Amino acid sequence: MRITEENLAQRQEPLDQGGTDPIGADPIGADPIGADPIGADQAGGEQIGPELADIVSRLRRAMRRAARAADPALGLSVAQLELLSCITEHPGIRPSQLARMLRLAPSSVATLLGGLQSAGYVMRTPGADSDGDRRTVSLNLSDAGAQAVSRWHRVNEDIIRVALAELPHRDRAGLRDAAPALRDLTTSIDAQAD
Repeated sequence: MRITEENLAQRQEPLDQGGTDPIGADPIGADPIGADPIGADQAGGEQIGPELADIVSRLRRAMRRAARAADPALGLSVAQLELLSCITEHPGIRPSQLARMLRLAPSSVATLLGGLQSAGYVMRTPGADSDGDRRTVSLNLSDAGAQAVSRWHRVNEDIIRVALAELPHRDRAGLRDAAPALRDLTTSIDAQAD
């Protein structure tokens, strides 16, 4: 069902106030065990892939803009913050592993790391890998790097919290209910890059 002005107005009434579901019963019904008979990117006969891709793209852009507006003093690019976040999730990672994980050219990672190390966000620790190669380095965040990542996460959480508070109860509940599926979708997309 497409959202129109009329059914959008109906959606504003929270279900917990005795209202009935204005959208109606789920046209798909309960998921059967086994393969999805309507196709991997369709729901109710409509393709959801293109619309979802557009929504995710617009959400990422909106989040970046809102984060820059909320905390212009942070001064790090999204690429730098994603790199720092990756090091947070994988302490001791090597630059070559980081480049593979982020699907970036090693020279791009080296440039980003050089700037982040000069700014005091990243520490390089020389060491030997499992083959005894002493030319390897492991990467870790400095206190300033860890604080920058925490600050970025807090800013993003605050943006989401404020935006959610402006939505009607039904939309907040729908997003809460969709979170596990979005998490699974993220894992599935991540697996495509491996």
